[in-house]
Amino acid sequence: MATSRKTSIALLSEPTPFAIREERLRDIAAREALLDSSFGSNRQQRTCQRLRDGRAPAEGLSFSAVSSRRLIGTIRLWHVNAGGVPALVLGPLAVDPSYRGFGIGAALVRHALEAARARGHGAVILLGDAPYYGRFGFSPRKAAELTLPGEFERERLLALELRDGVLDGAWGMILPTGKPMPRGKPRATVRAGKLAPQVA
Repeated sequence: MATSRKTSIALLSEPTPFAIREERLRDIAAREALLDSSFGSNRQQRTCQRLRDGRAPAEGLSFSAVSSRRLIGTIRLWHVNAGGVPALVLGPLAVDPSYRGFGIGAALVRHALEAARARGHGAVILLGDAPYYGRFGFSPRKAAELTLPGEFERERLLALELRDGVLDGAWGMILPTGKPMPRGKPRATVRAGKLAPQVA
């Protein structure tokens, strides 16, 4: 029988210092727990997960927000083919509920986009809320002729060109192109409350 577990959230009244850095192996257990609490236990069934299954994130484009050595936010980007055009998909983005409202999510998005631009990527696509992501330049216009491998709300498919005109003529299905997750690569698991490397 399933049991419910109550989680208490300490709401912060003042901004807290935080830093954004590249994701580390020791972040993974906390990252997975944060994503579960943010998106629910069915998050692996979401449409955009089909673009990530069995794939490694784009090199150098996974970031963690940390405060007092605690992971409080996460963002990753992934390689895709967007209707014939190489691009990245952003997501998931999550911030610990007790740290929301202080601009941590926005800082993660800006950091990830600048890193993607610095690495020469041309476009970023995501499935999300247009009012939130519009401030970073995302819009449905450049994604209007693109589609995802599964059900999705058309108005939530958004794109941002990091180089003007990159998505001109992009049409069709968005497909994963990232490197397969290597076999035997250590994965993070939780054992007795500690992060332990595991080899598949």
